[in-house]
Amino acid sequence: MDQERPIPPASPTSPAQPALNPTLRRNIDALVARRKAVQQRAGPEEKAAAAISRFAGSMTFVYIHLVLFGGWILINLGLVPFLPAWDPTLVVLAMIASVEAIFLSTFVLINQNRMAAEDDARADLDLQVNLLNEHETTRLITMVDAIARHLQVERPEDPEVEELKRDVAPDAVMEEIAARNGQA
Repeated sequence: MDQERPIPPASPTSPAQPALNPTLRRNIDALVARRKAVQQRAGPEEKAAAAISRFAGSMTFVYIHLVLFGGWILINLGLVPFLPAWDPTLVVLAMIASVEAIFLSTFVLINQNRMAAEDDARADLDLQVNLLNEHETTRLITMVDAIARHLQVERPEDPEVEELKRDVAPDAVMEEIAARNGQA
């Protein structure tokens, strides 16, 4: 049964929580839909790698290994008298653990590569939105300054306003950062 949690009434020390506005709801819906679409487009190998990585990163995985490896060690050290040891040097256990580590690290790397690609796409979107915001802000500053001049509003001479009216050149900024980091 899917119920919305009631919003507790506001106390004198905390403001009431506003409901989500339609634009925010639309943006959240778009993000969730996008994430689901990306997950559905993933191939069976990526889905398997993600599922294995999720399971390997769980406490259930740890508990299973504690039981299996702990039992293996106890039996093969002769601490369980009614079961015969089959790997007294624990070489087979070490080999199994090594092979498992190889596969688990591969699955984790596959999953990390997929997540890195998603992060790159989000970073590109963030950059585009930030550049658009910067452009719009620059235009607004230019318009407000023009309106102030047109209305003959007295304002102190501020060199920073002139600087803010200039568009940012992202390539130049990235080149300068690279040069200062010694990567040019």
